Amino acid sequence: MNGFEKRASQIKHKIIQTTLQMLSSSGSSKIRIADLAKAANVSQVTIYNYFGSKEILIREAFIDYVDRAILEFEQYMDENHSLKEKIEHIILLEKSSYKELPPGLIKELLAADEELSRYIELQYKEKTIPLTVRILEEGKRSGEISEGVSIESVLAFIQLYMNQYETILQMAEQSEDMDKYLEGMVHMFFYGICGKP
Repeated sequence: MNGFEKRASQIKHKIIQTTLQMLSSSGSSKIRIADLAKAANVSQVTIYNYFGSKEILIREAFIDYVDRAILEFEQYMDENHSLKEKIEHIILLEKSSYKELPPGLIKELLAADEELSRYIELQYKEKTIPLTVRILEEGKRSGEISEGVSIESVLAFIQLYMNQYETILQMAEQSEDMDKYLEGMVHMFFYGICGKP
C-alpha cells in the first residue's frame, strides 16, 4: 500500500468510526452528511467520493462493525478458554454490543437495508454458527457437555437467550447490580435454578 492508499484507508476508517459513534447516539434517520463531515473533520465531498450516499456509508460502517465483532469472536474462541468461558462469552457478547449499537437501531438498519440484512444472515450462517458448533463438539468430546444433551439443544438454548437478550438486558439495567444479574442468568444457563455453583 503506497502513501496515498494508506491515507485514503485512514480517512475511510475515520469516517466509518465517526458514523458508528453517531449511529449509537443518534440513530440513522438523524444522521446528516454535513454533521458527519464536521465530526470526522473531512469535507462532504470526501464522504460522497468514498461512499456515494449516506445509505451506503451506514451499510459499510455496520458491516465493518460486524466483521470486527466476528473476528474478535473467532480469536476468543481459538484461545485457550474453558468451554464454560466460551459459552459465557457467547451469551454475554450481546451485553457490550448492545451498548455500542442498541437493538432497536440494529433492527431499524436491517429492516431498511435488504443487502445489509442478507450480509448479516450470511455471516451468521457461514461463520458464527459453524464456529459455535465446533466449540460445542469439542465440549462433547471432552465430556464438558453431558452425553444426554445434544448440540442442537445447546444451540437452541443459546438462541433462546439471544432472542430475548434485549429484554434480559433491560431487566438487568433495572436491577440493583447489572453484572450480578447477568451472572445469575449465565449460572441458570449452565446449572438451572438448583444446580451446582
